[in-house]
Amino acid sequence: MASRRIAADILDGVLRRRRALDELLDSTSEFSRLEERDRALVRALVAVVLRRLGSLRHLLGLFLERGVPEAPRVETALLLGAAQILFLDVPDHAAVDLSVRLAQTDRHAGRFAGLINAVLRRVAREGAARLATLDATRLDTPDWLLARWAEHYGAARAQAIAAAHAQEPALDVTVKADSEFWAARLDGRVLPTGTVRTIAHGTVTALPGFAEGAWWVQDAAASVPARLLGDVRGRRVADLCAAPGGKTAQLAAAGAQVTAVDRAPARLRQLADNLARLSLSAELVCADITEWQAEPFDAVLLDAPCSSTGTIRRHPDIPWLKRAADITALAGAQRRLIERAFALTRPGGTLIYCTCSLEPEENESVVAGLLARESGLRRLPIAVAEVFGRSEFVTPDGDLRTLPCQLPDIDPRFAGVDGFYAARLVKQ
Repeated sequence: MASRRIAADILDGVLRRRRALDELLDSTSEFSRLEERDRALVRALVAVVLRRLGSLRHLLGLFLERGVPEAPRVETALLLGAAQILFLDVPDHAAVDLSVRLAQTDRHAGRFAGLINAVLRRVAREGAARLATLDATRLDTPDWLLARWAEHYGAARAQAIAAAHAQEPALDVTVKADSEFWAARLDGRVLPTGTVRTIAHGTVTALPGFAEGAWWVQDAAASVPARLLGDVRGRRVADLCAAPGGKTAQLAAAGAQVTAVDRAPARLRQLADNLARLSLSAELVCADITEWQAEPFDAVLLDAPCSSTGTIRRHPDIPWLKRAADITALAGAQRRLIERAFALTRPGGTLIYCTCSLEPEENESVVAGLLARESGLRRLPIAVAEVFGRSEFVTPDGDLRTLPCQLPDIDPRFAGVDGFYAARLVKQ
């Protein structure tokens, strides 16, 4: 019951107060005090509701003649109950009982306990059959977001992207050495990128190799941009907006002299902890890069803050937190950041601009704008061989573009990558 109440609090934080799921998980003291098994249950409960939020709301609407009562905890109790009945291995009677008890702990929702009981019993009887008739891909993606993807990628690919978000992703890790060995130890497989992908059971920190610093968590697509710099041994490389540090670790492991810059002290401390565990070193700078002064670098990697719409597989709260206006605002900030990254690149040096966004305003448009403003800059197209022979990862302009529906697998648990964009530019 405690796990369900904490899950309800976190879900309300996302849906009512528009706070990021990771932020809530990190800041909720009651969650941190739970046993690991119960923390995993809370994560699973919240994630499945957010992944299937549109479908669940539609289905519940079919069973509520007068709509959802005003008390917010009523909808939360219904969503958690329906998710457990339809998607999780929880007995129907237990899911119903727990949701009723959850409502009874709230003075506004308690008087609707009978309604919650009746609706969830109908979900148990009829829900699966009704759910099978719904267009879940459309319902579980906000209309404005699906329309954007259809415009940019075509209707079929937009549907495929949205469908990929319904599957909980596997755990991807980048290893310092011997991918095949660690794939065997982690009961996983090596992807074309060299990433080891596994289905994690239990906490990540308890997996073999974590404590000794043999690997770090990093989506396969996120590992590609740093590789586009080629051989960085002995070169001065700036990793801008660096936290939590996956790319910093890649560059340091490859022998670069890395300066990692981030303006968030807490995130920079997390980066320092990660490097210490991995026995890797880098110069860490806490600064706003638009104001930071330094000697130009041989190479600069800017992973710009973005809408993160390419990471919905791993962050199912994003569709319900973002708005179209956010993308416009972020694009303005990205233009300022890429200008500063260009200034920090020495003549003859390489600049990698990347984001985990699927939106062209944050990617192609930002790069095109810089190329139009700076005559001393050219694009260095990415070759298919540089992305492990995956021609679908390279755009007609020669940039990197991965999509969540790519890297299919006969086992859907092993399929997909984050949506990532990267352009490689050379300062002349």
